[in-house]
Amino acid sequence: MTAPSILPALLLSLPLVLTACWAGGAVCKRLGQPPVIGEIAAGILLGPSLLGRVCPAATATLFPPDLAPVLDAMGQFGLLCFMFLLGRELDPEVVRGERRTVLTVALTGLVLPLLCGALLGLALYGPYAPETAGRLPFALFLGVALSITAFPVLARILADRGLTRTRLGVMALTCAAVDDVLAWSLLALVAALSGSTSITAALCTVLLAVAFTVLMLRVVRPLLARVLRRTGAVTTFALLTCCLCLAALTTDRIGVHAVLGAFLFGAATPRDSPAVRQVAQGMSQFAVPFLLPLFFISTGLRMDIGTLGPHLTPWLWCGAILLVASAAKGGGTVLAARAHGSDWRGALSLGALMNCRGLTELIVLTAGLDLRLIGPELYTMLVLVALTATALTSPALTALMRQGPPERQRSRSAPSSEAEPVGHS
Repeated sequence: MTAPSILPALLLSLPLVLTACWAGGAVCKRLGQPPVIGEIAAGILLGPSLLGRVCPAATATLFPPDLAPVLDAMGQFGLLCFMFLLGRELDPEVVRGERRTVLTVALTGLVLPLLCGALLGLALYGPYAPETAGRLPFALFLGVALSITAFPVLARILADRGLTRTRLGVMALTCAAVDDVLAWSLLALVAALSGSTSITAALCTVLLAVAFTVLMLRVVRPLLARVLRRTGAVTTFALLTCCLCLAALTTDRIGVHAVLGAFLFGAATPRDSPAVRQVAQGMSQFAVPFLLPLFFISTGLRMDIGTLGPHLTPWLWCGAILLVASAAKGGGTVLAARAHGSDWRGALSLGALMNCRGLTELIVLTAGLDLRLIGPELYTMLVLVALTATALTSPALTALMRQGPPERQRSRSAPSSEAEPVGHS
């Protein structure tokens, strides 16, 4: 399909995709679930799992091969805008003086599922590992996949509940950011062990990620504050958009994914600038409700549940993986939070949030599929585990908050008039 002919297919598929996303999100919201679950489910129904099997001709018409990258690129940009808005909303003052707690909780919530996942990977190696995967890289990759927290989905859940600026929300987001940076670094090491790159390159990825974080927070933040004092709304919009793209591109080239660059740039953007607030409000009113659902639905379009077949064994393995992943991730987080003085409700709430997996894990799983560390069958199983764990997060949090919101102190430095809604349903 030539480039000009993509436009009619895009104009045909967009109304269907957006309507399906809206309907799926509305149904899930009424059921007490985050809208992203419905948006991913809509993608699964429109993809090869259902529509592709019932009516392949409709799938070929609505989603021709050349259109999928366009939808994915639009969704990816929506995700970057959302992560920028989230980074700007994040207020480090809420957890000032608790860096030790954040690091302990994050590391415990990473190391325990990493070890448990690696042990489980040794058991899964025989029946599910591709011939191209070595035993150690396969086991370590499964450990990395089970230690991931879904940073974007977690952010969306917190934004939908108005918890982004609470101590619980900031603690969860900070721990998730630390976990994801470490998980991406570990993924680089696993890729090196699989022969895809060198150990030196993997270590460079870790060092460059740390250096970029320091650069954004120590150099770019004060420089932006100085420049934005003299710019209007239009110039600010152009400047922020360009810098957002460059920051995301930098972390993508480093090897720790573009979303972290967008988030760090948001954290480095001044929170007290009226022009920045105006740009952020406009971005939240367009990019989040229009572009972000395209990212979620693209995930569902790439998934085919039919690869598991009618046999019971894959489904039993799905249950085992879900049990190990949830117990290790949630349990480790709860124990670490309790050890640092959190009450049981706050610790359990943090454990439930950190057990949210969703799209960040899907990105890692796709990388594993590309590296031939896992096959299509195990990929589908792990995707189902990620979605189930994400679906369990919201009910668990609701049950824990029935007696009152846990640890809902707000930052003294965060003016309430500045908050913009970064999550839309």
